[in-house]
Amino acid sequence: MATFLYQVGRLAFRRRWYVALVWAAVLAAVGLGALKASGASDEEFSMPGIESQKAFDLMEQRFPGASADGATARVVFVAPSGEKVTATENRQAVEEAVANLGDGAQVASAVDPFQAKAVSKDGTTAYATVTYKVGANDLTDASKNQLERAIHTAQGSGLTVEAGGSAMDDGGGPGGAAEVIGVAIAAVVLLVTFGSLAAAGLPLLTAIIGVGVSMATILTLSEALGLSTTTGTLAMMLGLAVGIDYALFVVSRYREERAKGRVPREAVGLAVGTAGSAVVFAGLTVVIALAGLAVVGIPMLTKMGLAAAGAVVVAVLVALTLVPAFLGFWPNAVLRRRARRSGRIEEEGTRDNGGSRWARFVLRRPLPVLLLGVVGLGALAVPMTDLQLGMDGDEAKSTSTTERRAYDALAEGFGPGFNGPLTVVVDAKGGTDPKGAADTVAKEIGGTEGVVSVSPARFNAAGDTAVFQVVPSTAPTDERTKDLVTTIRGERPGVESETGATFEVTGTTALNIDVSDKVQSALIPYLVVVVGLAIVLLLVVFRSLFVPLKAAVGFLLSVLASLGVVVLVFQQGHGAGLLGVEQTGPIMSLMPIFLVGIIFGLAMDYEVFLVSRMREAYVHGERPGQAITSGFRHSARVVVAAALIMIAVFAGFVGESDSMVKMIGFGLASAVLFDAFVVRMAIVPAVLALLGDRAWWLPKWLDRLLPKVDVEGEALGRRLESGPGSGPGSGPGSDPEPVGTTGLEVARS
Repeated sequence: MATFLYQVGRLAFRRRWYVALVWAAVLAAVGLGALKASGASDEEFSMPGIESQKAFDLMEQRFPGASADGATARVVFVAPSGEKVTATENRQAVEEAVANLGDGAQVASAVDPFQAKAVSKDGTTAYATVTYKVGANDLTDASKNQLERAIHTAQGSGLTVEAGGSAMDDGGGPGGAAEVIGVAIAAVVLLVTFGSLAAAGLPLLTAIIGVGVSMATILTLSEALGLSTTTGTLAMMLGLAVGIDYALFVVSRYREERAKGRVPREAVGLAVGTAGSAVVFAGLTVVIALAGLAVVGIPMLTKMGLAAAGAVVVAVLVALTLVPAFLGFWPNAVLRRRARRSGRIEEEGTRDNGGSRWARFVLRRPLPVLLLGVVGLGALAVPMTDLQLGMDGDEAKSTSTTERRAYDALAEGFGPGFNGPLTVVVDAKGGTDPKGAADTVAKEIGGTEGVVSVSPARFNAAGDTAVFQVVPSTAPTDERTKDLVTTIRGERPGVESETGATFEVTGTTALNIDVSDKVQSALIPYLVVVVGLAIVLLLVVFRSLFVPLKAAVGFLLSVLASLGVVVLVFQQGHGAGLLGVEQTGPIMSLMPIFLVGIIFGLAMDYEVFLVSRMREAYVHGERPGQAITSGFRHSARVVVAAALIMIAVFAGFVGESDSMVKMIGFGLASAVLFDAFVVRMAIVPAVLALLGDRAWWLPKWLDRLLPKVDVEGEALGRRLESGPGSGPGSGPGSDPEPVGTTGLEVARS
């Protein structure tokens, strides 16, 4: 592997113009495709195999056209204090508003609340439902402006008017000031790490190019593959983070090789051959983790994982080809200013630095450091025992939004369960009395404790299927609502034996409950698949039995701790105001699986980058303790910089208005913080110090079975040492160099 990538790096250096032009052509091609694309899909969430989805599918089959995915808006009218919406003036204002709401080319209907009996019992609140002919993504600006004008006109009459529903969705998606701040922080970290504007700018530039290619490709394919805006956000988040980090490791190793006296082309080849090998395997672990999301069985989640995995693959290819090509254009620009001015390069990694001093500190006290790290992460993980999963809606939005105010007004006027009604589908096909069966089901469910009301049944054209709404007494995210759904479904066997008909419970609330249950049941199989594959991969990389196992255990610690702090903030509300979280509640159902998948891949990044340098030192004859110190001397500063960059990029997404993206950004930033600074920088060296030589032990029979990939570049080093000369300008590095790349002497210390 190292020898092959060595040749790739040298080829990219030598053919830099071709490499740059190829990437420019790719970016232009996918960019043109993105411009011609119609935009992100508005595909509905689906999850095969759960009762809610089966009921939705049955409704589509028995009520053709009734479940069209047209956008809706629910406009809520609240009378002034002490008045009722049924009062003459207020009623007239509501009816006039409904007429205005129905006046639009894309409006299918606007239902008068007084005709639909959509008025609260106390007469203070009413709502009108506006249905559109097209989906939310296809609403024109004219339709949205017309909706806003009708609302503002009604507000002028003295009524409080708010609106929710899919028509109010602004689309979200990636991009914003928060992400720019994250990139700016990354630039500062790179500048401090490298002491060179060019060295700091190169990883940023190549990462942005890689993200540009990934995002343009996703936009181009969004309609054909049904990719949502959230899919692009996740791909952008990960592509930017790993793109910067992967380029950072290659540039750092290039500077190290230049300091050893290598000519630029040789230094590039060695950097790609060694650091590039670590990049390939680190990227592969991320791809395995993301592609493994398909195990859960949620199409949307599978698409998000595969799209993000594609962005990671692009980041790896950029690091292996475009970064060495750019180094060919400016071979000395990435060096420190002092080196460029004096013509002397100080060899990095030979003097003591913060990394080596920290490593020696851990080596002297491995057991206390290990216990402190494990106990600390364990304490942070404790809140996870109170984890409640769900899917938030308008109730999780800021009170400054009209959607949240509409949600609160409906809950106050009609009860907390009104915002999350259950839909019951009665399948009486083949029965003798469908109407009687539907009445029996409605009566049975209506008498269940926790049910406020049951709407009249609506039959399909064939008369063999009925649908009615059930309003719970509790809010959609309340645990008692989940218990109610379970109770209603438990009544099914008795109803079936009595009527010969069956029923299923669906609706957004029931769907969210079913999704949470399925995700929880899929988490263990997903962990087994992903962790198992990654352990095999790390066995091949490190040729050690204990290092992969230690890596997996460390990952579990960091992921549990990050889930704990997510529960602490987003569910229990501690410090929620600092992040702009105004409403706490259950953790998004997909959050644990997202966190496990993404963080496992990123955690293995640091494991590969840090421990591969330790193994490189070990296989070159250093004792276990010396190898740990050498690994930290060479890699600690760069790993810390990489972690800070990832934390900055992920934390930037906490500023997004989308609660799902906000939660993912916070969870990822927390997990990287714990994994990089507690697990990899403290627990890992402590465990390796306690194990000594046993850390690198592998049974001989297993050693013979595993393929040899030479990530640490041992074979490459032997090849260079046995070649005709190993100094600058000799051997494999004797090809002509670009003008201005020679003349730098080496100051060894």
